[in-house]
Amino acid sequence: MFLNHISTQNIKGDAFGGLTAAVVALPMALAFGVAATGGDPGPGLWGAVIIGLVAAFFGGTPTLISEPTGPMTVVFATVFLSFTSQASSAEELKTGMAMAFTVVILAGLFQILFGVFRLGRYVTQMPYTVISGFMSGIGAILVILQLPAFLGQQVEGGVKGTLMRIPYLITHVDQPELILGLITVAILWFTPAAIKRFCPPQLLALVIGTLLSLYLPALAAADLARIPEFKASLPGFNVPNFSSDQLGLMFVDGAVLGMLGCIDALLTSVVADSLTRTEHNSNKELVGQGLANITSGLFGGLPGAGATMGTVVNIQAGGRSALSGIIRAVILMVVILAAAPLASTIPLAVLAGIALKVGIDIIDWDFLQRAHHLSLKAALITYGVIALTVLVDLIAAVGIGVFVANVLTIDRMSALQSKRVKTISTADDDVELSDEEQELIDKAAGRVLLFQLAGPMIFGVAKAISREHNAIGDCESVVFDLHEVSHLGVTASLALENAIKEAIEVGRTVHLVLLPGATRKRLEKLKLLQQLPEECITSDRCEALRRAVSALN
Repeated sequence: MFLNHISTQNIKGDAFGGLTAAVVALPMALAFGVAATGGDPGPGLWGAVIIGLVAAFFGGTPTLISEPTGPMTVVFATVFLSFTSQASSAEELKTGMAMAFTVVILAGLFQILFGVFRLGRYVTQMPYTVISGFMSGIGAILVILQLPAFLGQQVEGGVKGTLMRIPYLITHVDQPELILGLITVAILWFTPAAIKRFCPPQLLALVIGTLLSLYLPALAAADLARIPEFKASLPGFNVPNFSSDQLGLMFVDGAVLGMLGCIDALLTSVVADSLTRTEHNSNKELVGQGLANITSGLFGGLPGAGATMGTVVNIQAGGRSALSGIIRAVILMVVILAAAPLASTIPLAVLAGIALKVGIDIIDWDFLQRAHHLSLKAALITYGVIALTVLVDLIAAVGIGVFVANVLTIDRMSALQSKRVKTISTADDDVELSDEEQELIDKAAGRVLLFQLAGPMIFGVAKAISREHNAIGDCESVVFDLHEVSHLGVTASLALENAIKEAIEVGRTVHLVLLPGATRKRLEKLKLLQQLPEECITSDRCEALRRAVSALN
């Protein structure tokens, strides 16, 4: 079915779930909107509405709540800054913003392609060290970007600009702003569980922080930075801009944003499955997320994905179908239209405190504390990805991290599989042979060699095949035993072909033990079987040894 699972059998539960998720979403959308655009909450608020509504209709996870998330906001903030920071006029700024939101549209297109080509199950199959390092790096970026507003200052230049200005920020702290930010973080951190059941800490911090800024004399008298006024009307259509000479960069940014959104959404879908004991449709979910981000980009909203916090509170409050996500989006839209004028009273320090806490929560503290105990290599990959994410580039971080992790994994797998490439000339070797096979090898007295391969033979094993083959001494016949090979890669098959051809060239008789299946088909495609007499190819190792021994002079 094209639409998500929308049911009217649990209206009460879905209504409570949607209402609770909307309450949680409001302060987060405000904070992310301000963090991503440098002051305008509108894209965050409307992104929360649009993404939540479209993904609820067309996604593949009934209880998933989709909205702007911390990781998506961090990446988009970088994109937004890169396209608008050099603007010297209102027209250039407008063009830069259009390009940034076009990246959101491109991200949605990539997500749809991932879903259409059924790549959902592959999206999250990245090494955990890379995912942990990337997410922790994003969390660190979100924390760093909130420091200026948290300390009552303004800094340009993104992450690097903020890091370079830390001494200045510390020495020029605006105390009222800092106090308000600390109060916000304290509320988020220490709100009792009994209160959390009835009121999300984020909303509590937003309300209390705003009221204190208005009515506490010490704060009310201060010139606190607040959210600029914005229109409460429905968002207008944002015309995509594909005419820029930076089109290549836009596609790269779109691909990164799209991939991150896929990972974010599907990991949250797994959480939803574990809570509801259901199974989501990954590919359908990616299509729904893609449609949601395209729509959000067309109307100037932030990109988004499945949000763990919103999804969990939705399920805990009783949400069981996509109707809860639809109700959440409608409630949020009504609140935005009705209460937008009140937003200009919210201090930026409060929103910075909320976003800073989100950044701290994104950091994978549990794994970071244990990574060096589990594996030094894993720890180096994780910390390296964090450093690259924060200081260099998000794409470089993921690309280099995945490359290094895969190289180390392949090296380890190759070393393990190489142990299963053996040449056997006596029955004393540590190999499981039947009594008859041992007797045959003893009878051959070294004149027949058993060349055994087992398990998956990936390209890293080719070196071991060549090494074992080169170590072959004087023998008259070689039995290549492949009946336990579950996978024969192209590189390994070419190495095997080379070993067989060289054995034939020096006058040795070659016997091949091979079962029907993928390995046999691979060798048939290489036309290797055509070079051996039919009686030298069998599926029984013992029979191959009998033939080899009987052929001895």
